[in-house]
Amino acid sequence: MATDELSSKLSRRLLIEEGAEDPIAVDVLEPQHVSEEKPSTVNADSELGAKLVRRGELNEGVGEQCQPSMKVFNPYTEFKEFSRNQIKDMERLFKTYDAGKDNYIDLMELKLMMEKLGAPQTHIGLKNMIKEVDEDLDNKLSFREFLLIFRKAAAGELAEDSGLGVLTRLSEIDVSTEGVKGAKTFFEAKVQAINESNRFEAEIRQEQEEKKKQVEEQKQRRTAFKELRSAFK
Repeated sequence: MATDELSSKLSRRLLIEEGAEDPIAVDVLEPQHVSEEKPSTVNADSELGAKLVRRGELNEGVGEQCQPSMKVFNPYTEFKEFSRNQIKDMERLFKTYDAGKDNYIDLMELKLMMEKLGAPQTHIGLKNMIKEVDEDLDNKLSFREFLLIFRKAAAGELAEDSGLGVLTRLSEIDVSTEGVKGAKTFFEAKVQAINESNRFEAEIRQEQEEKKKQVEEQKQRRTAFKELRSAFK
């Protein structure tokens, strides 16, 4: 029994310490650094299990920490079928319902959004809405994935009675403009592409002019205030 074995070990240790018995040398085997392969017991469908295995490997120094992608997303260059004003409208709508201010719209925020738009959805309906454009499978909508909804709407890829179809219709953002793909011929497509580029540049110039105007108005107000203040001195 374990108790008898422990008692025997304690008695032997006392005898060695009192000099009544010599200790017996024991050969200690050096540990061999053999890379052991871990049994692949993780179910491929178990995301939690895979994460735990990965964390264990990182803790043991096996494998390297994956760095997050630093790729910068530019909506104006990737979604050229939309004007800058359209994209800004979509961004305002996105930020309105991004209650957590984490640059994502999760299931509960999407639920609130659809309720505010007057088209509440079931839990399964909301999950299906996210699933249709959830490219990174994180069960929430990034701004890029949010824009994909309107791209699908503009291309006629959304059923009118679908959750996403209802969202785009009730959001009051006009995405009915046709892109280069809608042109009938190559030359029409070229002309349309040039017009799109000119429109993009015109919108930028308009924004710059508005900013200049705002700066000029601020200067005029400061000057008027200084003149008014000096008149009372």
